[in-house]
Amino acid sequence: MKSLIGGTVLLLAIGVGAALGQTSTPAPADKPAAASKMSADEKKAISKACSDQANAKGLHGEARKKFRSECKHAGGKAPQ
Repeated sequence: MKSLIGGTVLLLAIGVGAALGQTSTPAPADKPAAASKMSADEKKAISKACSDQANAKGLHGEARKKFRSECKHAGGKAPQ
């Protein structure tokens, strides 16, 4: 009988703790959520344009990776 009461109290404490730990308002959406509204085809076109620009410049390795990253963040335009 004591173990039944002890188990009940333990489950009650866990349930109350979980209920109090929940937030009442959702976290605000940041700008990356707005950027993800781009379609997959648009993303592919930007990536292809950046790859073509990197090929034209003859970039390889880390320099190519950095260039493509900056280019994709700029929407397919060559970074300054």
